[in-house]
Amino acid sequence: MAKVAWVVDPTDNVATILGPEVEAGSKIAVEIDGVEVEVPVNNKIIYGHKIAIKPIAKGETILKYGLSLGKATEDIKVGDHVHLNNIESNRGRGDLSKKEAE
Repeated sequence: MAKVAWVVDPTDNVATILGPEVEAGSKIAVEIDGVEVEVPVNNKIIYGHKIAIKPIAKGETILKYGLSLGKATEDIKVGDHVHLNNIESNRGRGDLSKKEAE
């Protein structure tokens, strides 16, 4: 199975799609901390977008590159597209202190 997604940090709960778009109903290989796992694809996801590689509860921090991107606005299942529709970003927000953004 060709790798089309990238995980940088073992604490990440999302992977970034690097290859061509992945279709709903397919499965992709993702390497997490040296272990390859198969992740189902629940929604069509285009290049550069994120896919959940672990269950993410509403309010939980979205981690990419070991850094917080924001909070989940709903429960996100493994294989779901993770994007503006289900994240409240903490990047570029002037109303949060650095500590609150973490």
